[in-house]
Amino acid sequence: MFRSEYADVQPVELPIHDAVLARAPEFGDAPALIDGTDGTTLTYAQLDRFHRRVAAGLAEAGVAKGDVLALHSPNTIAFPTAFYAATRAGASVTTVHPLATAEEFAKQLSDSAARWIVTVSPLLATARRAAELAGGVREIFVCDSAPGHRSLIDMLASTAPEPHVDIDPVTDVAALPYSSGTTGTPKGVMLTHRQIATNLAQLQPLMSAGPEDRILAVLPFFHIYGLTALMNAPLRVGASVVVLPRFDLETFLAAIQNHRITGLYVAPPIVLALAKHPLVEQYDLSSLRYLVSAAAPLDARLAAACSARLGLPPVGQAYGMTELSPGTHVVPLSAMREAPPGTVGKLIAGTEMRIVSLDDPAKDLDTGEPGEILIRGPQIMKGYLGRPDDTAAMIDADGWLHTGDVGHVDADGWLFVVDRVKELIKYKGFQVAPAELEALLLTHPGIADAAVIGVYNDQGNEVPHAFVVRQPTASDLTESEVMMYVAERVAPYKRVRQVTFTDAVPRAASGKILRRQLRERT
Repeated sequence: MFRSEYADVQPVELPIHDAVLARAPEFGDAPALIDGTDGTTLTYAQLDRFHRRVAAGLAEAGVAKGDVLALHSPNTIAFPTAFYAATRAGASVTTVHPLATAEEFAKQLSDSAARWIVTVSPLLATARRAAELAGGVREIFVCDSAPGHRSLIDMLASTAPEPHVDIDPVTDVAALPYSSGTTGTPKGVMLTHRQIATNLAQLQPLMSAGPEDRILAVLPFFHIYGLTALMNAPLRVGASVVVLPRFDLETFLAAIQNHRITGLYVAPPIVLALAKHPLVEQYDLSSLRYLVSAAAPLDARLAAACSARLGLPPVGQAYGMTELSPGTHVVPLSAMREAPPGTVGKLIAGTEMRIVSLDDPAKDLDTGEPGEILIRGPQIMKGYLGRPDDTAAMIDADGWLHTGDVGHVDADGWLFVVDRVKELIKYKGFQVAPAELEALLLTHPGIADAAVIGVYNDQGNEVPHAFVVRQPTASDLTESEVMMYVAERVAPYKRVRQVTFTDAVPRAASGKILRRQLRERT
């Protein structure tokens, strides 16, 4: 068993809005959130006051403890206000991908039993359609303004009393992001207030930041990585968060230059752009002090090329997953120069790890031996919503969460993730469940069988590759028709990017797809 070398932290038994915004009055007129495109700024005092007023407005509308509110929005400076207002009103927040189709959104609404939606006017049609399909949604609010819908802006003038909800941080769910786990379709991950708040306390000593820091929020807040590293963590310590709604390289580089960004938390595709794109040379990025990459594996050579080009310490990595609130390992900012290339870091405070044999899960392995990574600590999720069997398959009776990732530890405690047991595809950090795409492909009348694996394209991104068996009556079915069929029914990041037609999908006697055989064909 491997234990963290850092001093334990006490569990943080506070509602997440208090755990993050407790020092907001101290930071006062310092900028908390800055729109990276037009410069609109919210101070800490405003963020504190606004989220309390919106909480009052939500409570007056009927939002109560035990409700689930779906937050359906790209990154905006209003997103944190909506999130903390909802939790202060007693709701659990299920974050929704802004590019989700109405059908995908409806599945999440139904599964989470969400009664309320907060969205933005450009996404209102999708939200309305999703609410119709799911049923049970009482009202759709907008962050900006739209005819016929109550706005969070209007709620700032609410005279209703601020709600004082009896929240139990140990058991009450603050966030309900959706994750596919090690396999299967997306499931609601129940993260309590204590789990998220304690993970922030575990990470803070290693990723130290303060009021002098300016963090660029380009990764989405709806994803647990963005929610933690770009929203909760910097706002907890008085840093300024510059918000971008999406990644566009030119806008991204301009924001670094114009807002004098000091720290970047990104995914590998952005590291690739910073290392190789000619546009980078046209901007002054000298304010940057560090760069951290997570959400997907980062090649050590690419990391080195990026840091050399920018004149920065080596790119640091971090490791975790939605089910872990999300962090378990990080390369400390103070140790980026001495960390070995390719490591995802060391165990954070209060966290334990085992590396077990892939052939005999009861056998623990020593340093240098690759096996499945198991984690135990206070940041482990409460469980999957409404799925006790899936929860039990993920977390064993002794409290060890089986990550499905393969890694090894060196003699100094640095973890290297080398492969995945699980079938999950990570396209630019977003999770794509093969089972979901396979189920969709099988609805096509011309497809008899299908399997999906992840393969790496020329840009180094893992993409969905479908192996398709045509129906005898559909011998003229083309690759582009298959890709279009999927593209019309899923969010862009889930699209099938490559298709191979085959006579049969290899399966074990149990019916399980033999994905290794498919990978050998690519």
